[in-house]
Amino acid sequence: MSRPLVITDCDEVLLHMVMHFRDWLDEAHDIELNLAGRTFANAMRRRGSETPLEQAEIWTLLDGFFDDEMHRQTPIPGAVEAVATLGEQADVVVLTNLSDHRRDDRVRQLASHGIEARVFTNLGPKGPAIRQIIAEYRPSRAIFIDDLAQHHESAAGEVPEITRLHLVGEPSIADFIPCALEQGHAHARIDNWAEALPWLHERLHEAQR
Repeated sequence: MSRPLVITDCDEVLLHMVMHFRDWLDEAHDIELNLAGRTFANAMRRRGSETPLEQAEIWTLLDGFFDDEMHRQTPIPGAVEAVATLGEQADVVVLTNLSDHRRDDRVRQLASHGIEARVFTNLGPKGPAIRQIIAEYRPSRAIFIDDLAQHHESAAGEVPEITRLHLVGEPSIADFIPCALEQGHAHARIDNWAEALPWLHERLHEAQR
């Protein structure tokens, strides 16, 4: 019988990203990132300006961060230990929204923090990628973990049988992220690994009965 499968996002689930991106924008570009009451697309402004950055510049800055600054990223508390524990009873893979040419960088980055996992890259909604991963692994039970509600909506539409946990591991942004549980697209919203891991264990044990 095949093992259960855990498909987890990386940024803000396994590794902090936004706070390091914010610090780099401030230090290197004199740009402020403030998510309070704003979407990510409208959260960046040059210091002293009230005009949000254009989308093209935001993408350029994100590319610059992932090209040269991934070494800044640090683990979400409990994430490394959680992946190791989950790996004792399930296959654990990472589905990250990065361009394909950054897959090996993400693999090395995660390994440097003690997370050894297969990495799948993706752009856009994650549902189709999840469906393909499940088709390859054919697991007895599958769980999806992500910090963004839109990816849970996509997963629910493409693979409604998958168990979905909405987890935002960065406290400074958690209150500003729409809740996939409230929207009806996730089975739980838990924003720390100390509480998420027992919940995940219960779901995995249900799959093995």
